[in-house]
Amino acid sequence: MTDKTVSSESGKTFQTIRNLWPYMWPSERPDLRMRVVWATVYLIISKIVLILVPYFFKWATDALNGKLEVSELLPVLLIGPLMLVAAYNVARIVQAGLNQLRDALFASVGQYAVRKLAYKTFVHMHELALRFHVERRTGGLSRIIERGTKGIETIVRFTILNTAPTVIEFLMTAVIFAVTYGLSYVVVVVATVWLYTWFTVRASNWRIGIRRDMNDSDTDANSKAIDSLLNFETVKYFGNETMEATRFDGAMARYEISATRIWTSLGWLNFGQAVIFGIGMAVMMIMSGREVMAGTQTIGDFVFINAMLMQLSIPLNFIGFIYREIRQGLTDIEQMFDLLDVEQEVKDKPNAKALLIDHGTVRFDDVHFAYDPKRPILKGVSFEVPAGKTVAIVGPSGAGKSTLSRLLFRFYDIQTGSISIDGQDIRDVTQVSLRSAIGMVPQDTVLFNDSIAYNIRYGRMSATDEEMRNAAELAQIGPFINTLPEGYQAMVGERGLKLSGGEKQRVAIARTILKAPPILILDEATSALDSATEHEIQSALDLVSRDRTTLVIAHRLSTIIGADEIIVLKDGVIAERGTHTKLLKIKGLYASMWNRQREATEAEERLRQVQAQDDLGVVVRGKPAMPA
Repeated sequence: MTDKTVSSESGKTFQTIRNLWPYMWPSERPDLRMRVVWATVYLIISKIVLILVPYFFKWATDALNGKLEVSELLPVLLIGPLMLVAAYNVARIVQAGLNQLRDALFASVGQYAVRKLAYKTFVHMHELALRFHVERRTGGLSRIIERGTKGIETIVRFTILNTAPTVIEFLMTAVIFAVTYGLSYVVVVVATVWLYTWFTVRASNWRIGIRRDMNDSDTDANSKAIDSLLNFETVKYFGNETMEATRFDGAMARYEISATRIWTSLGWLNFGQAVIFGIGMAVMMIMSGREVMAGTQTIGDFVFINAMLMQLSIPLNFIGFIYREIRQGLTDIEQMFDLLDVEQEVKDKPNAKALLIDHGTVRFDDVHFAYDPKRPILKGVSFEVPAGKTVAIVGPSGAGKSTLSRLLFRFYDIQTGSISIDGQDIRDVTQVSLRSAIGMVPQDTVLFNDSIAYNIRYGRMSATDEEMRNAAELAQIGPFINTLPEGYQAMVGERGLKLSGGEKQRVAIARTILKAPPILILDEATSALDSATEHEIQSALDLVSRDRTTLVIAHRLSTIIGADEIIVLKDGVIAERGTHTKLLKIKGLYASMWNRQREATEAEERLRQVQAQDDLGVVVRGKPAMPA
């Protein structure tokens, strides 16, 4: 790693710590600030007690050896040589207790920082445009957030609880050696600490690349696992269990290699640290041993220097440990901060106001839109959905039908033109007020892995049980729910897989009824259902859309015969428009689509009749003739 790269990494480290500081010293929580203050006080006291530990050891050694100097007689006269031994151990216990008290005081501060940043990331994820979520893997995102929150705790805890104590203890040790034993000992201590720190930083920076590889492999493996499990049925349909297992094992094999390198490199790092400190300690012990032999130091001095160095080895080890943990924490958290740095594609204007619904008229005026600039989807689409009326959008696949609903919800912003509700451009109002005014019954209803009641109440969480049940009855799913042993508390399973397609659609209709929006979007709400279920669902949809401004995106043309206007999209432009009768008279694209669907429906009906007759014939032939 080059010096330029090291400088860049150091800059990123300090920038991250600056970003984290408001969470470690939260202005809105004076109680947590006081915990930080008291933790700091106990930290300083514990270091003072820690310095006394080797002094008690030295005095006890010299007293028991009969070599106590006149200047050191006071401790012995006050408490005696055996009590010095006891004081040495008591001081160690007190120092350990103060450290634990410090950690306990700071625990809530660290956890507060974790919660606030995790919450901020979660909120930010929901603020990002649909484009971001379409292009990312859910499993990978969850892993990034999981590692990021752990990284936050690591950085917060080790920055406050270990970096400051290490610096304080090193300075106190250097001062004591300078005053008591001379600058030569200080030079050895400083050289040892500098070489130890330099080696630790260089080796840890080398390991960061390995850590990133391991994180990428971990994210990839987790993404593949979640993606495969979410598509469990598809895997079974095509018998690809072995292939999925092989793909997952390949990602885990890459993780295995990276993880092995991490542990191997850690071994070399620890060994190098031990060699550097061991050499420094050997030099100082030889220096002290020579002075003991020359009579200029006592055995107590020799023991004192050894004890001080042993104590210094602990924070020195923490220097390596802290740096490793902070660097690894930064590696884990950098992807989380990258998520926070992703700009919102769709934002409220600074002066955005709440949408005011008067009648609920929706207007698309010369709308141009493209997901990719090289591939335009809508090319100057203009139409109006009058208040309380129903307008249907039909057309071939890829014409841009569902894009209209996403634009009305403002999941994306259009490139040119305008979309307005009661004359208010949706870009000028808040997204919350816009989406609260629109209800959606999608083609593919995905439910939360919770109870039926929760999924229906999701339309309006403040609704009462009676309101929720009334919505279910209006959506014609109440009788079905009442047959379940657990009723409304029955769990629907992952993505609602315990319910049939028609049952899920009815739940979607029920929560839309509960939301009671003035504007309604039906996005191919029955296209995935069989004909019988479609007719049942359609009656519920007709009830929901009554007296509401309704935009219907339809696949089955039989469901939109009664629409006030039908708009036919083709290649991003309006090809035809009018009522069902008018469009059939034109004998254009709509009439062609209608005839194809009618022929397919008639063929399906004939096939059903033939199968029914065959089944009836089998039953009749299988019975004995009736007795005369």
